[in-house]
Amino acid sequence: MKNLPSDDSENTTLAALQSLAHDGTPDEVAQNFKEQGNDYFKGKRWREALGFYTQGIDAKPTDSALQEALLCNRAACNLELQNYGSVLRDCSKAIELNPKSSKAYYRSALALVALERFDEAINCCLCCLQFDPKNKSVETVLLKAEKLQREKDKKEQQKQERIRKENEAKMRLDKAFQERNIIALPNPKGSQNPYSPHFDPEDPTQSSLIIPVFFLYPQYATSDVIPEFVEDTPFTAHLEIMFPPNAAPPEWDAKHEYMNGNLVIYAMTKRKRLLKVGKKMSLRDVCNAAKAKEGEPKDGLELKDGCLTFVVLPKGDVEKKWVEEFKKTRDE
Repeated sequence: MKNLPSDDSENTTLAALQSLAHDGTPDEVAQNFKEQGNDYFKGKRWREALGFYTQGIDAKPTDSALQEALLCNRAACNLELQNYGSVLRDCSKAIELNPKSSKAYYRSALALVALERFDEAINCCLCCLQFDPKNKSVETVLLKAEKLQREKDKKEQQKQERIRKENEAKMRLDKAFQERNIIALPNPKGSQNPYSPHFDPEDPTQSSLIIPVFFLYPQYATSDVIPEFVEDTPFTAHLEIMFPPNAAPPEWDAKHEYMNGNLVIYAMTKRKRLLKVGKKMSLRDVCNAAKAKEGEPKDGLELKDGCLTFVVLPKGDVEKKWVEEFKKTRDE
C-alpha cells in the first residue's frame, strides 16, 4: 500500500487490507504492520504510523531483528510527537534485544538532549561509537550534547556564584543591622518595596549603609519616601530640600506649617520608646540612640519591608497632641 488514504474510516479497501493483515504467522503479521507504518511515516503521519508499529509489536513476532525495528520505528514516531519518555522505553527494549542497536542509541540520545539530560545523552553516544565509530549522526548528537552540557555547567556555576555572593551580602547586611540596632522584620507576603538597604557603592570600605526611609505626616495621613538615605547624612539635610522656608508648601499642608526650622522628627523603637531626633543627628546617630540600656531587653529601630519609618510634625500643639496619643497607645 503506497497511497495513504485521507480518511481511514471511510476507506473500505483499507478495512479489508487491515483484516487481512492479521492473517499469517506472528512474524508475517508484524512485518505487514511494519510496512504499513513505514508508508505512514514517510507521509509524516506520525500518529497513524505509531499505531501500526504498535500493532506489529503486539503481534509478538519471534524475529528479534523485526522486534528491534518495530521498537526503533515507534521511537522515531514518538520523537516527532515529543513523547520522550516513550522513546527511551522503546529504545531500552531494543537495546536489550540488540546491544549494538545504533538506531536505538541514536534516538535515545536525541530524546535525552530534548529532556536536557545532556550527560546521559553523551554517555549514550559514546556507548554507540564504541561499536559504530563512523556513525556521523551519533557524532553530531554527541557534539551538540557536549556543547549544551558545557553551557549548562557554565550557567550552573554562574548561578551558584550569584547565590554565594547574595548569601555573603546578606550576612554582611545582617551583621551591619545588628551593629546599628536595626531589627529587620520579614514581610510574610514578600517585599512590596522596590528599594532595599545596601552598602554605599562609593564607599571603598563598604561600611556605610544606605537605607530607604519613610517620613510619615500623621496630621494629614500622608508620607514621603527617601529611597536612599545615607546613614551619615543629618536629617536636616533632607528637610532643607523637602521643606525649604521660601518655597511653596506641599498641597496637603493646609496650614503652611511644614517648613524646615519648624519641624520635629520622632523615631519609634521596637519596645515603643519614643526618640526625638536632634537637628544635627544623622541616621546612624538615631540608630545608636535606639540601643537598649544595659540590662534591658534588646531594642532598636524596626526595619519594615526594607524601610525605616520616622514621624515628622510641626512644633507646638500638633506635636504635643501626637506625642500624648502615642504614649496612650503605648501604655494600653
